[in-house]
Amino acid sequence: MDPADLNLALLVGAGVLLAAVAAVRISTRAGLPSLLVYLALGLLLGEAGLGLDFEDADLTQVLGTAALAVILAEGGFTTDWKVVRPVAPLAGVLATVGVAVSVAVTSLLVHLVLDVDLRTAIILGAVASSTDAAAVFAVLRSMPIRSRLRATVEAESGFNDPPVIILVTVVTSSAWADSSGPGILGQIGYQLVLGVVLGYVVARLGLWVLVRSALPASGLYPVATLAIAFLGFAVAGVAGGSALMAIYVAGLTLGNADLPHRSATGSFAEGLAWLSQIGLFVLLGLLASPSRLWEALPSALLVGGVLTLVARPLSVVLCATPFGVPWRDQAFISWAGLRGAVPIVLATIPMSVGLPAAERVFDVVFLLVVVFTLVQGPTLPWVARRLGAATGDRPRDLPIESAPLEEIGATLLQFSVPPGSRLAGVEVSELRLPTGSAVSLLLRDGAIAAPTPTTVLRVGDHVLVAAAREDHPAVERRLRAVSDHGRLAGWHVDRPERSPARFGT
Repeated sequence: MDPADLNLALLVGAGVLLAAVAAVRISTRAGLPSLLVYLALGLLLGEAGLGLDFEDADLTQVLGTAALAVILAEGGFTTDWKVVRPVAPLAGVLATVGVAVSVAVTSLLVHLVLDVDLRTAIILGAVASSTDAAAVFAVLRSMPIRSRLRATVEAESGFNDPPVIILVTVVTSSAWADSSGPGILGQIGYQLVLGVVLGYVVARLGLWVLVRSALPASGLYPVATLAIAFLGFAVAGVAGGSALMAIYVAGLTLGNADLPHRSATGSFAEGLAWLSQIGLFVLLGLLASPSRLWEALPSALLVGGVLTLVARPLSVVLCATPFGVPWRDQAFISWAGLRGAVPIVLATIPMSVGLPAAERVFDVVFLLVVVFTLVQGPTLPWVARRLGAATGDRPRDLPIESAPLEEIGATLLQFSVPPGSRLAGVEVSELRLPTGSAVSLLLRDGAIAAPTPTTVLRVGDHVLVAAAREDHPAVERRLRAVSDHGRLAGWHVDRPERSPARFGT
């Protein structure tokens, strides 16, 4: 590539990226999901705007899959397993049986009403039925939703991408003519289980190495952590398992472990996830052809209406009722099944294999995502309040960053006292840290001091704790317990927790 062309490409890329970052603020103030702004930016750069001609569906599919892998890894990393574990069975059923019901209902009605062949109807039903992890994570994590209810929708969105991708791949391939229903279900089950196992095993092995390594720079820990997650993705893909399921499970495993420099790793993963979303949506906007979209609008409204008002609610009722989920929570789960990048990326698969109806499928899905995101995204907070899914703001989680000191077998832990934390007002001696651990440094109002046992912590304090390496997990548990429950935390959290009396508490 000529240096001048490279400079021009970097100039355009940096400008688009900065515009996309600024669009996050704009979309937040306007109450619109940011993905719509990114799609609009792609359309503006495309053939109907600045005239950039881009029609490479194969490249879009490859880059889209890589971007989804980053988004799922970050989603898993930032998911609290303690919250997800009680709802994992329900989320798993929604992601498998629920998706199957949704695909069947949508495909049948599309086949009858739109008068398309069965193969095209199944592709449309499957592509549209998968909820989008990026959209769900971005929207729900900015809303005060009951933790278990939010965890159900998030876990479903993380789990349901792999089975739909497998289904679409089989239906669009030459194996479609020889495939049977039980055969496809067996293949989906095999790839999912293998992806879960390999993602977990690779993450645990990588974690074992990482926590015993003293890397020369703290910035290497986030890179190494993400590399472990992608190793799980690659190993599962080579072994014939679901690579996306593997990287989500790997991210979940790593995110719920005692990682060195955890806060830095979380920030790094969040930044990469945002970059992936921006690049993915802009790319999909480039691939779309506005001249064809108006023709597909009636079909998109029909498919989206069937999916949102019939197929999705029916699948949630059938899956959630046996778990005793109240109807109000079922209604929220149904409405919170947001669509985003995943359906549009899946719609590029028929284009990459050259199916006759591929362009129509892509146009319908593209418009479906845009229209129903405009309807569902902005109304979700109102729906949450009406259905009792919203809750008051809770105290912020206590972010604790750790750094291993390999030569002396110790760990340094650093945290800041956030607003709402019950650490504020607690004396250092009342932390009751494990023997041998000590609060060694305190930064307050820009001044560094050595705290005494009677020093009272305040909101905004930056605190440094030194602990033996083997006491690291116990120190973190104790600090978080005091942050949640105050100086009497031992009487609240040292006993086994009772099961919540109501789903979603």
